[in-house]
Amino acid sequence: MKELNQLAKLQRSSMMSLYATSLLMGGVVVGQAYLIVSIVNKMFIEELEFQATLPMLGALFLILTGRAILSYINGRTGIRMSSKVRRDLRNRLLMKWSKNPLQASIQGQSGQKVSTMMDAVDGLDGYYSQYIPQRIQTTIVPLILLITIFTEHVYTGLIMVVTAPFIPLFMAIIGVMTKKKSEEQMDKLTAFSGKFLDILQGLVTLKLLGRGTQQKEVIRSSSLDFREATMAVLKTAFLSSLMLEFISMLSIGLIALEVGLRLVVFESISFFTAFFVLVLAPEFYLSLKELGNAFHTGRGSMGAAKKVLEELKEKDQPVRWGEEGIVPNGKPPSIELRNLGFSYDEKGYALDGIMAVFPSGSHVAVVGQSGAGKTTLLHLITGLLEPSEGDLLVNGRRRSEYREKDWFDQFSYISQNPYIFSGTIAENIAIGGRDGVTREEIESAAEKAGISEMIAGLEKGYETPIGEAGRGLSGGEKQRIAIARAFLKGPSLILFDEPTTGLDLRTEQILQSSLEELSKGSTVITVAHRLHTIRKAEHILLLDKGKPEGFGNHAELMRSVPHYRDMVTVQQGVRV
Repeated sequence: MKELNQLAKLQRSSMMSLYATSLLMGGVVVGQAYLIVSIVNKMFIEELEFQATLPMLGALFLILTGRAILSYINGRTGIRMSSKVRRDLRNRLLMKWSKNPLQASIQGQSGQKVSTMMDAVDGLDGYYSQYIPQRIQTTIVPLILLITIFTEHVYTGLIMVVTAPFIPLFMAIIGVMTKKKSEEQMDKLTAFSGKFLDILQGLVTLKLLGRGTQQKEVIRSSSLDFREATMAVLKTAFLSSLMLEFISMLSIGLIALEVGLRLVVFESISFFTAFFVLVLAPEFYLSLKELGNAFHTGRGSMGAAKKVLEELKEKDQPVRWGEEGIVPNGKPPSIELRNLGFSYDEKGYALDGIMAVFPSGSHVAVVGQSGAGKTTLLHLITGLLEPSEGDLLVNGRRRSEYREKDWFDQFSYISQNPYIFSGTIAENIAIGGRDGVTREEIESAAEKAGISEMIAGLEKGYETPIGEAGRGLSGGEKQRIAIARAFLKGPSLILFDEPTTGLDLRTEQILQSSLEELSKGSTVITVAHRLHTIRKAEHILLLDKGKPEGFGNHAELMRSVPHYRDMVTVQQGVRV
């Protein structure tokens, strides 16, 4: 709750507005009670003419109007504060995940992150739109009413002082229950969201494996768990409302009994005083009761707050960027790795002590067994991950000194599974270029990538819609769209993560031809598995379990590195 209050304090104008309206509300409630009692007293006790009360009736109308306006302002201020806080939290979550997209993607399920971003953040609405405005109002209004009542009738004020603490005491007891149950509810919701999206994305695989019915039961069980958690929260809410009503009713009854005895039996107070305190007493307990209801809502937000704040507190190593621009010198960039290392916290080191120099315009192959850290190295070079140790130099300067946009404008990264967005073919190719790219440039890039003939055979051509994640396209067609993006960009540094793996021979030949054309005049770094790719490389970096085992050309490594020689021999199918 401390963190949530700190977020509220940042909304200084909203907080000041809430305090101001609460002060005015306290005066308005007292004025309303005074006018109502005065009108009744003059008409029925002093038996004045109706016309004599018209000025007071007019004042009462203005007071009631003012109270309605203040209530509206108070509510709108709370909603506005809630909206700003939730927008800021969503921005912080988005910035956190976007700064470390790879780290975010491997931690938890996509559905859980969507649930945190949407449901959990929205779960904080009640805390800021209801609880904080009501808490401020209950801090001020009952105090004003209590002071007023003490000036009129001390004994009624004493009864209020004795009975009022029972409401916050009960609120604290119920609040502990509510917080625990709301956390359980939010845990169930995020688990259900993550499981549902995960199963939905893998539905075809589950069908093929004959596991569809079993996973249906998993979703059903998760859904029922969430329902039970929600019903438990509602049960606590109903119990809270019942007890608050009971305490308020009992307290007002005690005041009415005490005032009634003094007015009728002992005749020690006037009708005006008795009626005045009886009108103010319900207002006093109403404010406390509304705080109790708002308190339950606020405590219900604790589960959502815990989810959001835990996500924000998780430590990721942010990718650092500087303010230096990249000055084009007509040459592709050179890359130098100085004792480069990276570790995943939960898995230990992925890379350690990488030393290598990739000259400008060279073709470099990064090889090694699965899990050796090849793709992680590409991610470090691109700036998707921040090194845990060592330096990565580009043209003699640390990559972290360059502006992020300038650096990303320099290279293209073509992976085994490029992402294709829902949209047209033209839109997907245009993503690779600058703003305002022309149709002629798109078509030229497609032709260089060897996909123009396929597009020409489609009924809608470049305006053919593509499904989410490239549904409807083959693996080779996805790769060629990715290569067309790269041609459109014209990069000086190209990184390939074995883009031809899993393709048929004919498609691979087409792509290899396109890749060779794209690579002209660029520094090329390729994660390679196939022997013909390795042989063509000018420099080869061999990794083994995250550590460098050799660096040189094919002939040098064949002579000096047994591990590399064994790997090549296995590919050639020759028994040593």
